[in-house]
Amino acid sequence: MIGFELSDDQKALQETARKFARNEMWPKAPHHDKTSEFPHEIMKKAFEAGLMNLSIPQDLGGPGFAILDQCIITEEIAYGCVGMGTSMMANDLALTPIILAGTPEQKQRFVKPFAEKLKYASFGLTEPGHGSDAAGMETRIEKKGDHYLLNGSKCWITNGGVADQLTVFCTIDRKLGPKGICAIVVDKNMPGVSVGKHEDKMGQRASETVVLNFEDVKIPFDRLLGKEGEGFKIAMQTLDRTRPLVAISGVGVARAALEHAVKYSKERKQFGQPISGFQGIQFMLADMAADVEASRLLTWESAWMIDAGKPASMYSSFAKRVSTDTAMKVTTDAVQVFGGYGYVKEYPVEKLMRDAKLLQIYEGTNQIQRVVIARELLKQF
Repeated sequence: MIGFELSDDQKALQETARKFARNEMWPKAPHHDKTSEFPHEIMKKAFEAGLMNLSIPQDLGGPGFAILDQCIITEEIAYGCVGMGTSMMANDLALTPIILAGTPEQKQRFVKPFAEKLKYASFGLTEPGHGSDAAGMETRIEKKGDHYLLNGSKCWITNGGVADQLTVFCTIDRKLGPKGICAIVVDKNMPGVSVGKHEDKMGQRASETVVLNFEDVKIPFDRLLGKEGEGFKIAMQTLDRTRPLVAISGVGVARAALEHAVKYSKERKQFGQPISGFQGIQFMLADMAADVEASRLLTWESAWMIDAGKPASMYSSFAKRVSTDTAMKVTTDAVQVFGGYGYVKEYPVEKLMRDAKLLQIYEGTNQIQRVVIARELLKQF
């Protein structure tokens, strides 16, 4: 029998994250949105509350949460502020390749320290000339004696300026295409690593996004994850596991927008009555609510499939595409419900609309999700 009731432990996780979002994140979100200041204090409190590094296994000092449990927490965090949530999730994105492909020694060196104290890690896949075409990357490593030399640039790197450690994807031979890609672990303080442009973003401004440059960075051989040429597979396996978290972030943003829209519709009066009494508004709210619920259930299903060890590439792409498109639609409709007030920064929904847009772009654009879905679909028939 299928059941949708959360366990007592899951309800406790949900309540902890919900209180943190409402009490710590929501009040400070407007400040960080306006200033684009990195929320160090929020990150510290999140770490102390056990709301970061959710994917670190218990034997490495972490909580070892299942993907579904991570989704339950992440929805609440995104409800509070998805920009802050993106910065909180960045560690899991960067550490997952090591958890998946690292040796026991590498996991002790590169994962366990993040469970012991607040540190930041970044995931470096995208390049200035290669976004959706990750397999065409130009950042390269070459063998030089007892080490590799790393050269190139990565862009759109979340937490790149504050990160202590980087998981970087690069090619050892561009002629090999995806089969030449490698995954390596880089310390930010290594000579030759530099932080470039800080992006001035439309939304998710509480999340730091930078360019990282690498010039003749010496990388010891023991920092290679898996074998040479396995990097693309590691990256795709990582994204399959993290896309449900982006999807559920969309649910959190959309849920926040829906709540604001419902409350405002009951307060705002036109033609002698609250606008919630007009069928045009009611239909908008009804569609928004249905889309939020459908997105959550699809995302939970994709998370459950991963936790059950089932192939989930198509379903994680289902979830990411549907939920983040829902976030964009629901936040846009929330602005419409607010009318002119929705378009000014005094009210919260314009921020939610700006924040939602990025969810359709990062960790694989929604157009790329359709490519993944179609490819998997065509294999079945």
